[in-house]
Formats: sequence, C-alpha cells, structure tokens
Amino acid sequence: MTFRARLLACALLLPSAVPLAAQEAEADEEEDLAEEIIVTGKGLDPALSTGIYATTTIERETIIAAPSGRIEDVLRNVAGFQQFRRSDSRSSNPSAQGVTLRALGGNATSRALVLLDGVPLADPFFGYIPLSAIAPETLGTIRVTRGGGSGPFGAGALAGTIELESAAPGEAFLGSAAVNDRGETEASGVFTQRLGRGFAVASARWDRGQGFFTTPDAQRVPATARAAFDSWNVALRTVAPLTDSIEVQTRVAAFRDARTLRFRGADSTSEGEEASIRFVGRGAWQFDALAYVQARDFSNIVISATRFTPTLDQRRTPSTGIGGKFELRPPLLEGHDIRIGADWRRADGELQEEALNAVSGAITERRRAGGATGNLGIFVEDDWQIGPLTINGGLRADRSSITGGFYRALSATTGAVVSEVVAPDRSDWSLSWRAGALFYATRRLDLRAAAYTGLRLPTLNELYRPFVVFPVTTEANANLANERLRGFEIGLDWQPVNAVVIAVTAFDNEVENAIANVTVGPNLRSRANLPAIEARGIEASVAAKFGELSLDGALAWTDAEVRGEGPSADLDGLRPAQTPEFAASLTLGWQPAPGWRIAGTLRHVSSQFEDDRQTDRLAPATTLDAFFAAPLWGRLSLTLRGENLTDEAIVTRNQGGSVDLGVPRTVWLGVRYGF
Repeated sequence: MTFRARLLACALLLPSAVPLAAQEAEADEEEDLAEEIIVTGKGLDPALSTGIYATTTIERETIIAAPSGRIEDVLRNVAGFQQFRRSDSRSSNPSAQGVTLRALGGNATSRALVLLDGVPLADPFFGYIPLSAIAPETLGTIRVTRGGGSGPFGAGALAGTIELESAAPGEAFLGSAAVNDRGETEASGVFTQRLGRGFAVASARWDRGQGFFTTPDAQRVPATARAAFDSWNVALRTVAPLTDSIEVQTRVAAFRDARTLRFRGADSTSEGEEASIRFVGRGAWQFDALAYVQARDFSNIVISATRFTPTLDQRRTPSTGIGGKFELRPPLLEGHDIRIGADWRRADGELQEEALNAVSGAITERRRAGGATGNLGIFVEDDWQIGPLTINGGLRADRSSITGGFYRALSATTGAVVSEVVAPDRSDWSLSWRAGALFYATRRLDLRAAAYTGLRLPTLNELYRPFVVFPVTTEANANLANERLRGFEIGLDWQPVNAVVIAVTAFDNEVENAIANVTVGPNLRSRANLPAIEARGIEASVAAKFGELSLDGALAWTDAEVRGEGPSADLDGLRPAQTPEFAASLTLGWQPAPGWRIAGTLRHVSSQFEDDRQTDRLAPATTLDAFFAAPLWGRLSLTLRGENLTDEAIVTRNQGGSVDLGVPRTVWLGVRYGF
C-alpha cells in the first residue's frame, strides 16, 4: 500500500517538471521577468459568502509566535476550537488528536475538516489530524469557519473548516533552533529558490526530547516513564505559471512521530507520505483543480497498568487516502459569484495487531480489521450581492459508500477463528444545503445570519477497530450510520473605532446520529450512534491595535447536551464527554521597535468530564504563556518562550482516579533567522 502511494506520488509530480525545466532553460531570455515572482502559490480568493459565516483569520505574525511552537497552540486562540483531550501533540496518543468546533465531538475523531492548501489532512483510517506534521513556520494564514455545513468544502466539515495556507515565498532561508529547561530541542529550516517566474520551497523540522511525567507523583511506579517524543517532517513545494492566468502547484511531504506515554514500552508511532498537484486559473472563468494521494501508518503498544508488561501490539495500521476536487467559477451573471464543482475521496486501511499474554509475553490472538470508505460530492453555490446585502445559497449531493469491512481474530496456537465480523457493503445519497445573508448596516456594523446542514462518514477506526486505554475496552461497531448536522446562527461584526473589531455569534447546532463511546458495562464501552448531540452557545472575539500595543481575545460558552433514548436513555441531558462549558483566551502584545515582540497569553478552560456518564471529572485549568523576540544582528534574533508559567496542574485524563497531566512549566531559549 505504501509502495503504491509513493508510485502515485511520483506520477503526480511529473507534470510540474515540464514547466519548471522549461523556465530554467529560458532563464537567460527572461532575466527581467525572473526578478519578480508573478505566481501566488495560493488557491482562489475566498468567496463573497465567507463573511456570512462565523470566520476567524489568523495571520502569519501570530502563527510564528506561539509559545509552544505547535500548531494546536495557535488554534487554541480561536473561539470554539477544541481537541479531544487537553494534551498537545507531544504528550498524547496520536489517535486521540481529533479536532472539533462548537463542542460537537463525541469521541476522538475530527468533526472539523482540516485542509492544507486544499488537501484534507485527516488520517484515512483513524480520522485524527497529524498535528506534529504541520510546521507553523511554513504557513501564511489560517482561516477557521465555525459551522457552515459541508457546502463546497466537502463531507467531513461537520463542525466547521480549518483552512491552512502555505506562506508566500520570502527570504531565501528561514531557520530556528531552541532548547528548553528539560533539554528538549526543536530545529527547523525553510529554503526558498526562485525558478524563472515560479519558486520552490523546501522545509524540514525536527523535535525531540525526554518529555515530562504525565503521571502525578503519588501514582508513579518503577515502570512509569516520561512522555518522550521524537518527530520530524519534511516537505517540498513548487509553484510555476503555465500561462499568464494559470499556475500549477505541487507538494510532496513526509513525516514520522514517535512517542512514549505513561509506562516504559508504551510506544506509539505515526508516519506518512503524501503528494498533491493543483491547477489554479485566475482568468474570467476561474477554476481550482486538485488531486492528492496519502499513505499513512500507525503502531501502538498497550502496557498493562497492573503487571506493566505488553498486552497488545498494534504493530501496523497502513492506510491510503486518494482524492481530488474541481471547482469552477463561471462569470454568468453580474453581481453573482457562482461556484460549481465536485470532490471525491476514498480511504482504505487495515489494522494488524497481536494480543499478548501479560505474564509470558506469548501471542494469544492475531487480529485483522479494515475496509474502505468513499464519498463523491457535487455542489453548486451562488453568492448574490445586492447593494449592502449579500445572499448565499448552496446545494450539495453526496454519494457515500462503506465497503469491504471486516474484523477477524484468530487463535495464535490453533489458527481457529475466535471472532469474526463481515460487514455488508452499503451506499446511499445525502442532500445538504446552506443559506445565509450578510447586511452592511453601517460603515462599521455588519449583521449576518445563516442556516446549514452537513455530513460525516464514520471512520474505519470507528467501524472496525476495538481499542484499550487500560483498564477500559472500547468496542467497534460496523453498523454505525453517517452523522448529520443541522444548525443556524446569527452574528455581528462591529468596528466601533478603526483600531477595534468585535465579533459575536450565537448558534444552535445539532448532530444527529452522533458517534460516541457509550458505557455498556464495567470497564467496557462501545461506539454507538446517539440520537443527537445538541450544542447552543455564544462565541465572541475582539481584536485591537493601538500603536505598539495589541489585544486579541476570544471566548466560547456552549451549552451542549446529549439527546438519549432507548439504550442511551440514561445519557439524556448529560454533557458530552470531554466537552467544557466555557473556554477563553486573552493575548496582550507589545512591539516597541522593528523585530521586537513581547506577548503574554492567558487561557482558561472550565471543567469537563472524562466519560459519557459524568463519573470522572477533569478540573478547570488556567494557564499563562509568554513569547519574547529581540533582534541580535541583522536578520538574527533571540527568542524566549514560556508555557504554563504558573505551573498549573492540567488534568488531561481521569479514569477512576488514574490521572494524566498536561505540560508543566516549560521555558524555551532559542534563536531564529529571517523571520
């Protein structure tokens, strides 16, 4: 499967070699043109309807000044953003790195669609986001749309869409290196080379360290281990013009992330390779055509919390994602911004694991599970501007399929079938829609309202892979139905003075058939479709800049509850697992001179529950982070960063009193060049 993906990746990149090679040959004849890059490396401009939905844009200056240096730290400043657990991507199991918006998560799978230059990043098997594979220093902007339904984004945009966009070419070299008070290190480099009227950007990053103890002092045993991590990622991106109005963009990337959690030997790895090619046309008939392929793998060893020996070796989970998208914006009617297109994605994968005897270490069972999911979507959308009023309406039809599903456990000694599930193939059509309006009430006040629906397929992990977070076992469910979103919102954007922008949104979202890990017995859970998860709340943000001083704040208050009936009747009215009621952040910044930056971020997240029955509580947490940069010489600068400076005890897991903690006080000292 990995070989096939690499072969396809090479095939995807061949077309880009022709224009780049031709431009090098003509470099002498076009020397004047070569001095200026005329391609952008971006997709099409955001549609007129972007302002109708609750959208937050994060600029590069903020992205590269995160105190932790991690992309999830940047996103935590967005109202409504939430990871399944409070841990960052250095101290959590990769398969728990689901991201969502508006408290619409029921388990660790992502409900938000995360895109990098238009390519979905979610793991084809698990649905988590490989956060450690995203280097913040390579990004130019991040646009987060909360709600909004599937629309032209694609199936999976249930709770919203997070669009990451690569940075425009800048300095020939950008580099950074840092070390923290535990001796952990991070290093990165970005190299840019002009190629005729195009450019190429190569990037690399390496993070490694012994980690911290996630286990509290009172619960440590001789087998307790630090949350060690060792991850790297590399990427090569090229952009070249085909004509004056059409450019081609290609990208190849690879990453690997190794971690140890809680006990010695509890090691996990995630790795992947991917390639994409994109054609963007900016003429009268604008278009965006994209194709991509991804190969991923995951491994994990489960250690007994009583004997501290391996009980499960999930040695491989190879998976492949293949897809593409075409969007056309025809200039058919004056005052209308029409988008017509289709997208397609197929994911397949297979779990390969062995159950082990905790005493002897002998293999007791050999397990295999997997299948394939596919989705073909067709959409049409129109933005109509009538004076101060912009109206949006769109329809989307999705044909989803789940095929080849199975789970099989064989006795390691006799080869006999211990348990087996062969799931029937199934497919169906779903219709989604969205509509909204934006009214420019005054020069400083915009009013907006929207309603929408959305769709998410269950992942292969949810359908076929049982798992253990000792001592709790969670069973898979091959009969899971698609999740469906219905929601509406109203909001305003107000600029009382030039230096201040305030945004407020009130929303009511409901996910029908929400997939959650439901308790069915002592230390036993099963994935199941709940009748619904309802989330109502208010999101607010403020951005202000007064000369050298800046202020950015965000808060989200969400009243989320499960609607249960039948087998889930006892969950009715309870808050979903891992869902806080309130979260807020406030960042104060000061730039006293060019190259200088001093900033502090205060965050608070309210209490939440570990499980669906609200028996294990995670206490609220308030943290203080800081960032300092000062020029040393030329383009070289000194950086000083602090995480959780008050050393707050951040509880990230609580299962019957067995607790994991998040990052303690951590101070980083480093240098960077070209930023």
